[in-house]
Amino acid sequence: MKIFVQSLTYFRIISAPILFILVTYFNFYGVALVLFLLASSSDYWDGYLARKYNLESELGAVLDPIADKILVTFLILALAIDLNSIFIGLVGGLVLTREFWVGALRDINARNNNKDATNVTQLAKIKTTIQFVAFACFLFGLFLNNSLILFISNFFLFLALIVTLQTGVSYTIATFKK
Repeated sequence: MKIFVQSLTYFRIISAPILFILVTYFNFYGVALVLFLLASSSDYWDGYLARKYNLESELGAVLDPIADKILVTFLILALAIDLNSIFIGLVGGLVLTREFWVGALRDINARNNNKDATNVTQLAKIKTTIQFVAFACFLFGLFLNNSLILFISNFFLFLALIVTLQTGVSYTIATFKK
């Protein structure tokens, strides 16, 4: 069971470049959407199963958020390229900057025995969910070739940016509060 739970995390990592190729090279938006829905739902299931069956591990705790970041990175790049969108590129760059920043904060906190400052919060889980909803909407809009859905997807992405920045600020305050 432990190997199955870890394989869900690996699935997200492996899916990311495949999604990039499906979107940017082949324009297989429907296949990309299905793969993304499977990959993003694996984020929920690996955490749920690890907690339920007491299979949480240090490796899993480290790899799970990295797998999410890899998936998000490849999707931001694919969507910005495919849609030729400065907006997605800029918002995506800000989202990724926050991800790198929080990664640095986690490293600082691990070195200073202050890991609780950057424990995953409920708002951070909501952030990931909103990001995944935005990406699913973009892929769905591309699949249907529907500009209204793509337009609405931009609002979800902007909402994801706001929550993403808020969680980054929260982690920063918790890290340097002493």
